[in-house]
Amino acid sequence: MTTDCTPPTPLLSGLSGPQDVASLSPEQLAALAEELRSAIIATVSRTGGHLAPSLGVVELTLALCCCFDPGMDRIVWDVGHQTYAYKLLTGRAENFHTLRQHGGVCGFPLRDESVYDHFGVGHSSTSISAALGMAVARDLAGEKHHVLAVIGDGSMTAGLAYEGLNQAGATGKKLIVVLNDNEMSISKNVGALSFFLSRNLSAPWVRRTKREVEGFLESIPGIGQDLRDLAKKSQHSLKGFFTPGMLFEAFRFNYMGPVDGHDLKALTKAFEVAKQVDKPVLVHVLTTKGKGYAPAEANPVHFHGVGRFSPETGVCATAPSAPPSYTKVFGKTLTELAEQDKRIVAITAAMPEGTGLAAFAKKFPERFVDVGICEQHAVTFAAGLAAQGLRPVVAVYSTFLQRSYDQIVHDVCLQNLPVLFGIDRAGLVGEDGATHQGMFDIAFMRHIPNMAMLAPKDEAELQRALVTALAHDGPMSIRYPRGAGLGVPLYQNVHAIPPLPPGEAELLVQGDGSLAVLALGNTVEPALAAAKMLQEQCCAKVSICNARWVKPLAEEAILRLADSHAALLTVEEAVLHGGFGSAVLGLLARSGRHAVPARCLALPDLFIEHGPAALLRKKYSLDAEGICKILREMLPSCEKKR
Repeated sequence: MTTDCTPPTPLLSGLSGPQDVASLSPEQLAALAEELRSAIIATVSRTGGHLAPSLGVVELTLALCCCFDPGMDRIVWDVGHQTYAYKLLTGRAENFHTLRQHGGVCGFPLRDESVYDHFGVGHSSTSISAALGMAVARDLAGEKHHVLAVIGDGSMTAGLAYEGLNQAGATGKKLIVVLNDNEMSISKNVGALSFFLSRNLSAPWVRRTKREVEGFLESIPGIGQDLRDLAKKSQHSLKGFFTPGMLFEAFRFNYMGPVDGHDLKALTKAFEVAKQVDKPVLVHVLTTKGKGYAPAEANPVHFHGVGRFSPETGVCATAPSAPPSYTKVFGKTLTELAEQDKRIVAITAAMPEGTGLAAFAKKFPERFVDVGICEQHAVTFAAGLAAQGLRPVVAVYSTFLQRSYDQIVHDVCLQNLPVLFGIDRAGLVGEDGATHQGMFDIAFMRHIPNMAMLAPKDEAELQRALVTALAHDGPMSIRYPRGAGLGVPLYQNVHAIPPLPPGEAELLVQGDGSLAVLALGNTVEPALAAAKMLQEQCCAKVSICNARWVKPLAEEAILRLADSHAALLTVEEAVLHGGFGSAVLGLLARSGRHAVPARCLALPDLFIEHGPAALLRKKYSLDAEGICKILREMLPSCEKKR
């Protein structure tokens, strides 16, 4: 079943499963590649998603299906940005138009979705470790299937990938690692490794130079052949100088490549050879991100993760005029503050555009650092900067900050160093789903000694939070949501912004003493709307407090509300366990107010599925209607108490 806008896919529709791919002729495979690209472009233009990565691995995916049995062999994809062609070939073509929609096809590999998704993923650099675990399990069970890890060069900047390589090489287990090298992660790759893996090493001049040097050595009378053989055997051989093979062979992998990732014949030949090797093999594949779609090839960063767009032109759909995003306000304000404060250094983990730091990088290149996909390193690197008197700002998505928990505890907070964490995408992020929802940052940050934490209610308060954090002599986190702000007036002179007093809340509405709502961050606006609804429906006037501070908690304000109201409701867009509401309940218990009726509204003890953020907020009662419903439920007990 297809939608009206979906292009015809006769070859894809005729497949009963991925095992049928191997029976197609070269001409049919080329035609199938075009069908896959057309289907991906047509769907992503309507749903948004990771376009350029998936377009870049169409031939690679076909070659994997030609040479391996995805039902028996374990193919583990890294990150999962590049799996749309794989999903189309493994039984999800009929529902592919539901990609990233609530209840539809997930944008990442998901074990519960398909037997062909052998390992769930959404964060980078996990594939080699997971695949090695599967290879060891295979051998313990006496089975014979192949195990493959498909990892992008961007993911090879993370330490976890090398931990997996190190162990795999030491065990000597039969394992195939496919390095998809497109010189990109999300943005352009950075670091020494990216230079080492650069496709420039396979450029014609390199091959020509290698041939010329080999020819010169052979021409030396008497000893030329011996010199050539010695050079090949030496760790400083020509191969070591002119290919990345030296690195992987140091890990005891057999290195193959580079292979043209868009040449099906070359790919299948390489994989057939790799299948015969009874030890770890790395196949180095060169691909073009966005291959086959000119706009994506020209701008792979923009089309890495893109919203709705015109497939004919590549122009993104024009959204109604909206206020600037929290990300943009964060980046712009930080850049302006850095004009006067020379201590500010901005750090990102491979996401300068996604975290709003591109403008900072352009204006202050010497004070901007992209460490690659290395969140752990980013945090400890920031700690080193802070130890020398600088004010490092680590801008990172909430879901990725999880990867650096020990470094936050041990390297930053234990030493009470002034590192600022700009926690972007905090709360529900929508279509990227369970692996990317920013649910846990409050719970894993607020209990660490020395860590302070703010959650501004709007973009102007985000500006104040930044000023506050940069003046704070210790670790601090600011969490803010994905998407557009509320459109409130911004401070025009950031250098005159007053800081927020520590542990001070803001009473926005004084109610009638029945109910008080302690709302945090982006739940303040729906809480205000809910209070208005309730007043219209029940004539009850609810007090609304902008809590602001997760830590230090606004204890005085909370206790005043507890003493003057019949019941309290806390609201936050984060997990319930260990969250802001838990902190409030703990305060009430410690202060002897445990008898005050209090209820916590937060995300449940679940991994939240993918779908539009507005729909998810409605489902979990975090929109105005949901909050109003909870308040109505609480009113009768309030009346009795009063």
